[in-house]
Amino acid sequence: MPSSRRQFLKDTAVKATGLAAITPAASQVFVTPMAKAEPRLKFAAIGLNHGHIYGQVEAVTRGGGQLVSFYAKEPDLVAEFQKRYPNAQLARSEAEILEDKAIQLVLSAGIPVDRAPLGIRVMQHGKDYMADKPGITTLEQLAQVRKVQKQTGRIYSIMYSERFENRATVKAGELVKAGAIGKVIQTIGLGPHRMNIKSRPEWFFDKKYFGGIICDIGSHQFDQFLYFTNSTQADVVAAQVGNTHYPQYPQFEDFGDTMVRGNGGMGYVRVDWFTPDGLKSWGDGRLTILGTDGFIEIRKNIDIGSSRTGGNHLFLTDHKETRYIDCKDVEMPYGRQLIDDVLNRTETAMTQAHCFLATELALKAQKMAQKVNL
Repeated sequence: MPSSRRQFLKDTAVKATGLAAITPAASQVFVTPMAKAEPRLKFAAIGLNHGHIYGQVEAVTRGGGQLVSFYAKEPDLVAEFQKRYPNAQLARSEAEILEDKAIQLVLSAGIPVDRAPLGIRVMQHGKDYMADKPGITTLEQLAQVRKVQKQTGRIYSIMYSERFENRATVKAGELVKAGAIGKVIQTIGLGPHRMNIKSRPEWFFDKKYFGGIICDIGSHQFDQFLYFTNSTQADVVAAQVGNTHYPQYPQFEDFGDTMVRGNGGMGYVRVDWFTPDGLKSWGDGRLTILGTDGFIEIRKNIDIGSSRTGGNHLFLTDHKETRYIDCKDVEMPYGRQLIDDVLNRTETAMTQAHCFLATELALKAQKMAQKVNL
């Protein structure tokens, strides 16, 4: 298991393209190519600043998208992307992609503060948009995005990958909808991450670029809270953030937590940058879903209490038993559903209201959070 989240994402993309993945150990693991649908639309990428872009591209490609072009200002990021996707054309400018009428969908994992302004330009050019999270970094950006989305009728999707790209979480959604644990009462989402200071760009340490820890990595948890509690309205009850260990980066936050209450249930979120080097993963991410007739626990990336390898571990406890469910063959439908939505003007991958509400809650929690000084 890669120790870095960034490396994990890149390795996952390599596997998805059917290339051999070589582990640090002496042995080699050869990965069976993932099934990909015949191309149904053309898409492009603008902004490659986070490794999530590879997961985004693979999700859309699996769903039937054809990557035709990309653009980024940074030569090193361009070179790496070109190596991975040699058939995609490097555009001379952002405008070249936006004005290409054959392209229907644009993806971005640019610097977070730049994602919403780009999304607005994409929608104004008659195209749909999928951003890495956080897809929006301020409430002012959110208001403008909502306005333009309503005016244009385009799709503004944010890839909350801890749900969309985690097989165990997808399976949990199927189980909850089937009534496996009764009515959901609460979710507890834990999102620990490893710092890897040496590999981080300068913008990573200044929250004016990434929005703050709750806005950034906490956005995954708000998405899952809304989804599993089936909440369509919610309020932030309390929140706190702090920079407890990195005084050399005064604009950084390494810890955050929040409580939220919706019209379908309650939630608790904790995110941090304290994954120790001894863990064979970038973070022991977990989700607990409490229901009236049982509970589900998902260990997203690693199961430290057993000999099981890899991630996507799901445990279900009900009135009869506790059982482990292997999720390795569960389909991740987000890319296929998003393409369906682009072509059919539907909302099967995620409703626009849900997408914006998850972001709104994260932004409000970030704004109201009390500063912790230890």
